[in-house]
Amino acid sequence: MIPTRPSGAATSVLAPQEVVERALAAGAHLPGCAVLVQETSEAVLRWANSTMTTNGHTTSGQVTVIAFVTVEGGTAAGVVSSSAAVTDAAQLEELVRGAEAAARDAGPARDAMPLVEPDGHDLAWDEPATETSIGVFGSFVEGLSEVLAGPLRQYGFASHELTTIWLGTSTGVRRRWVQPTGSVELNAKTPDLAGSAWTGASTADFTDVDVVDLAAAAARRLEWGKRRVTLPAGRYETLLPPSAVSDLMIYLAWSMEGRPAQEGRSALSGPNGPRVGERLTDLPLTLFSDPAAPGLEYEPFLTASRSGEGISVFDNGAPTRRVDWVERGAIRELAYSRAEAAEFGTTFTPAGGNLLLHGGSEASITDMVGRTGRGLLLTCLWYIREVDPTTLLLTGLTRDGVYLVEDGEVVGEVDHNFRFNYSPLDVLRRTSEVGATERTLPREWKDWFTRAAMPPVRVPEFNMSSVSLGR
Repeated sequence: MIPTRPSGAATSVLAPQEVVERALAAGAHLPGCAVLVQETSEAVLRWANSTMTTNGHTTSGQVTVIAFVTVEGGTAAGVVSSSAAVTDAAQLEELVRGAEAAARDAGPARDAMPLVEPDGHDLAWDEPATETSIGVFGSFVEGLSEVLAGPLRQYGFASHELTTIWLGTSTGVRRRWVQPTGSVELNAKTPDLAGSAWTGASTADFTDVDVVDLAAAAARRLEWGKRRVTLPAGRYETLLPPSAVSDLMIYLAWSMEGRPAQEGRSALSGPNGPRVGERLTDLPLTLFSDPAAPGLEYEPFLTASRSGEGISVFDNGAPTRRVDWVERGAIRELAYSRAEAAEFGTTFTPAGGNLLLHGGSEASITDMVGRTGRGLLLTCLWYIREVDPTTLLLTGLTRDGVYLVEDGEVVGEVDHNFRFNYSPLDVLRRTSEVGATERTLPREWKDWFTRAAMPPVRVPEFNMSSVSLGR
């Protein structure tokens, strides 16, 4: 936690801007230095058995110092972070020394580049951290009270975070950003606990979350579950709702790194190099990240506390932008750090903090169910793991409800889950119908990635490779 306290306080904590400036001053002898300060304010609600159990507010913080050092063979980078409150310059000098030592131990960096130069003055730089509070749940709590008073047993968790980020570098970059992150998960159970159904939503501020509607969707699934059916493993026409689509597409976006594709180590590698330009589908589907997407915004500048494929600490402060990973059905861009872009003769392409899939119809998942002769309707996916990186084959489990659809109606709930084996590339290749895009909550990846907008999709012959006992 790095709060700002009155200057006369006995244990005055340094303001984030002062932390940045003092750390940079402590690293003035270095060829380069970057400092990231983050303060997170979080409010949470939790309920179980239709009773509120927890509500609270916490704050936390982190300081990260990145030292750039000239070593034999090039430039090295070292990173050290601390969550301790910073009360004096000596703590920052220790962080800088630690980062410098880490850089010398690491040796020359393959991703070394000149640090980013400043582009104008950030007018918000001097502003303090932005805080959330329990008050953010105002209208949400009113609806939740109605839900908890109903006949079903309700369990759930709601969280809202505001993370304020300050980035300063030795080249003069000074940037500040406030990132909202919110989500709610609701699990409704029958009074005898025999039936259970999940719904969830992602949000920036909870003004767009209707918990009564979420609870109604869960109740409808419990009605479907009154009739149970048993089905064997096999290939089924499958309706994937936006949550399930988001988990698969996020894994695809995380796999769209340029270096592995260039070096023949990924599913995006072709016989003559990366498969950029290859058409996956004739449907006009565009998968993209955009820092300016309404309601799903993320940092307009890059913040990196580590280097890896597609990302580099040398790129801190570089502008982010809209990236079309797939454009109108064809692979368009892969992620490259500035050093990788220079190495492979391509364009610097930063990874995104959100993911959207557009290009479908205006159909809802209910409309798509009505056009289904026989198939499965999923709720969400979990425990997703990669099986084969050369084809991006994933395995995982269905979760919280698999429903049988016949003649345009849901006729029952499968009394077990399935293990699936399928590639998100094949979801794009083989999908036969795409509905309307909506903001959704990725069930598997929500702890790392919540800003997603996806449509429901129909996939003929989705491979349910085995039965997984339990619901």
